[in-house]
Amino acid sequence: MFPFNLFPFNKDMKNMFQNMKPDEIDKYVQDIMEKMMPTGMRGMMNPQDLMSSFQTPLGQQNTTNPLNSSTFETHDFVFVRIPIKNDDWIKQVRIYHTSNQLIAEGVPEYDDQHKITLPAIVKKKGAVATYKDGILEIRIPKNIDMQFSQVDVTEI
Repeated sequence: MFPFNLFPFNKDMKNMFQNMKPDEIDKYVQDIMEKMMPTGMRGMMNPQDLMSSFQTPLGQQNTTNPLNSSTFETHDFVFVRIPIKNDDWIKQVRIYHTSNQLIAEGVPEYDDQHKITLPAIVKKKGAVATYKDGILEIRIPKNIDMQFSQVDVTEI
């Protein structure tokens, strides 16, 4: 359970939080956010809008992705698909990747650079890019990272 004894809450607050339902907790947080905002800012932003900006799903793509790329993973590979609007782009595109990002340079303009975060860690070698039916597909083998580091937890 959450260590409420570390914070300046009294025992009644601890019992109140433990007995709250999720809807009640949401309403409580919204009330606190509304009270914390300056009076002049309350008209500009609704606390509900602020909270919804924190609740985006992890797999959701950024809406400002100019390449309209899609990324997904299987058990063995990470796939990135980039729609190519002009066949001339294939001649000028340059694809690079790090262990967690794919970099596409030269599309749509020569100086453009787009970084796409990959959903898993990938290997350095073995990536394959194919172009078919207006889609550039990059397949990168996943890397199984078994190097765990234990973090000691000390009680204060």
